[in-house]
Parts: sequence; C-alpha cells; structure tokens
Amino acid sequence: MVNLNNKWDILLKDEFNKEYYKNLRVFLAEEYKNHTIYPSMYDIFNALKLTDFDDVKAVILGQDPYHGENQAHGLSFSVREGIEQPPSLKNIYKEIENDLGIKMSTSGDLTSWAKSGVLLLNTVLTVRANQANSHRGKGWEIFTDKVIELLNAREKPIVFILWGNNAKEKKIKITNPIHLILTAPHPSPLSAYNGFFGCQHFSKTNDFLRKNKIEEINWKN
Repeated sequence: MVNLNNKWDILLKDEFNKEYYKNLRVFLAEEYKNHTIYPSMYDIFNALKLTDFDDVKAVILGQDPYHGENQAHGLSFSVREGIEQPPSLKNIYKEIENDLGIKMSTSGDLTSWAKSGVLLLNTVLTVRANQANSHRGKGWEIFTDKVIELLNAREKPIVFILWGNNAKEKKIKITNPIHLILTAPHPSPLSAYNGFFGCQHFSKTNDFLRKNKIEEINWKN
C-alpha cells in the first residue's frame, strides 16, 4: 500500500486499485529483485509526498528518472546532495541566473522547490540503471496522466512547465483555461540552444502567480 501522507492519498486511492497499477506493481517487484532500479523504491513517490495537491503552484514535467548511480531521488531534474549536477540541470540553473539574476548554489538537490509548491514530476517514475526509457509503456504514464488530470480540474491556478517533446505530449490533458502552460525545448545540451535558453519560464511563472495573488516561488536552491 502506498502512503503519501497527504491529500494525494484520497485523490489517488482508486488508482492504486486499478488493474494497470496492479500489473505495474508486479512488474516493478521483479525489476527491483533482478536489476538495479532508480530511484530507491522508498523514493519513487517523493514528488507527491513533498508537494501536496493543494500546495501545487507549478508543475515541471520530466521524462523518466536519471539512470546513473545515486542520482535519482524521485524529483524530476533533481539529484541528491553531493552528486554532480547533470548537464540538463546545469542548463536550468544557467537560465535561472540569466532570467532572474539569481546565483544558484552548487547543489543539485531541488527539494526546496518541491516544498515551496513546485511538483517535480516525471512522466515515468522508475528506470533501470543505465537504460533510459526502460520502464516506458509499463503503466506509469497512465498514473501520471491521472495526476495531471486532477490538477487540471483544480480551481486554483497552476503553471504547467513543459520542456521537450515527452512533456509537451501531456499538453492535451491541460484544458482548464485558468492555468498557464509554458513550453520550450528540453534543457539538455542537445536542444537547450533551440529555445530553452531565453524562455524566461521562471520569471513568467512568478508573474502569473503574482497576478493571481499566489505567493511567488523562490527559485534559489
């Protein structure tokens, strides 16, 4: 039984009992038993544990967890304290510094963002070591679609930040006109110069929150 210890437990209760999720659990039990899987099974749901439903101000959608050793800990784009920043995160920090004039720290841990209302959600929540997208199509996408649908139906405005094609695929789930959708290429070195740099998503997010009388996000990590 998954316990998130907040409102998500009530909202997702039925989801955990559906056939697709039961099949996903069987698959994951075998994967964790026979392979190295990231993140730790105790960290899979950290995004939902750290950012309660009513507290979400912005959603940053990632693809699947980092697949290198000790990197993933259940928050999209974030790595544990003491782990070198991956290239995508370095580019995110670079954009924040250019957009807001904030000097970011050397830590790649984004837990402070999660606690201040940024839901750092991957579309797929687990991965085999060194095999990107290895858990794609196993059921996680259905689960994270449900999370987005629940947020879309909320009456308090949210900023949905979609970087890269995988995240942009979720755009069709966001139909409520009170929300703001921001899209850009992925911050990976392969695409960051095609429009991620200069997107100003961090200042645009805070402008939107301020206009809706919602406390701004402190993007300083």
